Amino acid sequence: MTRRKDLRRPRKVRRATVDTTTPPPSPLQPIDLTDDTAVTEVLRLAIWVGEVLMASGTGAIDTQIQVRQVAAAYGLAECDVDVTFNSIAISARRGSTLPPAGSIRIVEHRSHDFSRLAAIDRLVRRIRVGAVSPVEARNELESITNSPHPYPRWVSTVAWAGMAGAIAVLLGAGVIVASVALLCTMAIYQTNLVLNRVGLPYFFQQIVGGFIATIPAAGLYSARDAMGLDLRPSLVIASGIVVLLSGLSVVGSVQDAITGAPITASARFFELLMMTAGIIVGVAIGLRVSDAVGLTLPPISAAQYSGDLTRIPVQVIAGAFAAGFFALACYAEARAVSVAAAAGAVGSLVYTVLQIWATGPIIAAGTAATVVGVAGGLLARRALTPPIIVGIAGITPLLPGLSLYRSLYSFLSNEPLTGLSGLATVFGIGSSLAAGVVLGEWAARTIRRPRIVRAAALPKPIVRRIGRDIGHGREHTESKWRNKRTVS
Repeated sequence: MTRRKDLRRPRKVRRATVDTTTPPPSPLQPIDLTDDTAVTEVLRLAIWVGEVLMASGTGAIDTQIQVRQVAAAYGLAECDVDVTFNSIAISARRGSTLPPAGSIRIVEHRSHDFSRLAAIDRLVRRIRVGAVSPVEARNELESITNSPHPYPRWVSTVAWAGMAGAIAVLLGAGVIVASVALLCTMAIYQTNLVLNRVGLPYFFQQIVGGFIATIPAAGLYSARDAMGLDLRPSLVIASGIVVLLSGLSVVGSVQDAITGAPITASARFFELLMMTAGIIVGVAIGLRVSDAVGLTLPPISAAQYSGDLTRIPVQVIAGAFAAGFFALACYAEARAVSVAAAAGAVGSLVYTVLQIWATGPIIAAGTAATVVGVAGGLLARRALTPPIIVGIAGITPLLPGLSLYRSLYSFLSNEPLTGLSGLATVFGIGSSLAAGVVLGEWAARTIRRPRIVRAAALPKPIVRRIGRDIGHGREHTESKWRNKRTVS
């Protein structure tokens, strides 16, 4: 038997977010719908949960589902939830005799904080099984949102740098180029931290990041003969571009478009285009400045993956490290980092094999992302980790940083058709990656559907006579509830 005190332990609630379904038919801690204070408290809790999910990159439809489930867990089953990019509105109907109650919340800040997202995921699962009251859930949610990061800032800085080095190795770089990419990314991250503190818009931070990624590569290439080095500076720039692209909501924008949230998808996609344009402008300025001071860069002709079978183990390991470092940079928990690394390894392996078979980068990216989505969903079910963490981290090694740099270089070299073709390829790869993750997560939900709570599994009352109402001739009854397992 599962006692009430056991429900307070998150380890007992074994249903992951990938198994999200409707709440149990009967809420375990229903509130009094005539109590305006209690209803307002539940609505505030539900919409606050939605704010944290949206700020962490969760799609609009998934956010709506989670907000509805939190409200329904306390008896507000008839709720309308509207999510539009940076605002969440909820309206709850309380019957024909009571006016509806509503609330709205604005999502002011966005950041990838995977530890906070995982904590919210655990809290929502506990709410759905009646393990916490609204007041307890609100206090825990306040503690989650106000708590510091699980480890110091320098760990995140090293993780971003390590990710850039792993991406460089994945693209075919050696130790020297990977080390330069690592140092450049560390400089980009620290510089953008300072610019963020002074309130510089994120678009201009992307410009600064693209500029910093270009200048050291040009300087190192110009000094290659004096230093006796044989290197490809494009890999340094491409690694920096991938790091800058990894923080954008590629998956969220396409997921919203596919799942039926066109307004939010349009806003997110336009934001994605603007931030990518910032990277392009920064790299272009860096190339022009390098050329003006006599630091030349060679033309780009090599493909992203060489197709060499002997490099498959290196690329798989590099993909695993890139995905794991990205999850660590976003303050993921230890088990989430390991799951993300496994997903990155699987995605890199599938992509490399398909490239060797000459399927094309778009088809290879979509197939690899689908595998990452499926694997991420299944691994997330075992590790009780939100699938979005695994999906975003798993496709990070496959972001088209080198293709974007190649198209930009073509534009600056007076080859507009080649540049437009390259930008179309970049757009296709990005959309294919995001769509593949969404399809993979859907497949993971379908592979093993969660068991539905049956009426027989709900607690049944034991009725015993305690007296008789003489005036009305009715028996008073008292209910005791058997301690039976209510969720699978």
